[in-house]
Amino acid sequence: MSHHKYDRIPRATISRLAIYVQELEGMEQQGVKVVSSEKLAVSCGVNPSQIRKDLAYFGEFGVRGVGYYVFELKEAIKQSLGLDRTWNVVLVGVGNLGRALLRHGVLRKRGFIIVGAFDCDPFKIGEEIAGLEVICSSKLPDKTKELSVEIGIITTPPERAQRAANYLLEAGIKGIVNFAPARINTPPNVSVEYVDFIHHLFSVAFNISQNQAKGLI
Repeated sequence: MSHHKYDRIPRATISRLAIYVQELEGMEQQGVKVVSSEKLAVSCGVNPSQIRKDLAYFGEFGVRGVGYYVFELKEAIKQSLGLDRTWNVVLVGVGNLGRALLRHGVLRKRGFIIVGAFDCDPFKIGEEIAGLEVICSSKLPDKTKELSVEIGIITTPPERAQRAANYLLEAGIKGIVNFAPARINTPPNVSVEYVDFIHHLFSVAFNISQNQAKGLI
């Protein structure tokens, strides 16, 4: 598949693929070998045609009249998402959220290995969290190159997010997940994902308000 075809894949499809992987893993643990598109769709909360459309971006899967082989489909999606390998990750900002992520075992289980923790607070530097010594953020570029890191996580206060991003960019980081409620400037070839829980609360509040207005609840 050419990289140009990947460029046309909607972001929503990528998000759904991650859900498909999780559901397929759950089925695999339950001993399910084959699943129909209908059952997979119900499990994932989408319709069967959406699943077929999403998977079509990556090739042909499934057998007509049989369904999808769970293990093969899971592995194929993981390969498409780049999840068939491990990724070294560093985290900048060792506050409450940063500490929680450092201790979040699921990240390692999913192949995202946090190999460095950084903060500019002198009271945190030198502290050990989840087996990692907190290092001064100013040393991030050199340490990150040394650790062969490709992904950075920002969990700083918003006013320090850009500085953290600058350190990561100087280190040659290729992608950033930014939990800080602030936009950051990066080159176009650096992938940035923003995670702000308040946006989800806004969405839920809106939906509840709409349902109340319609008399549905």
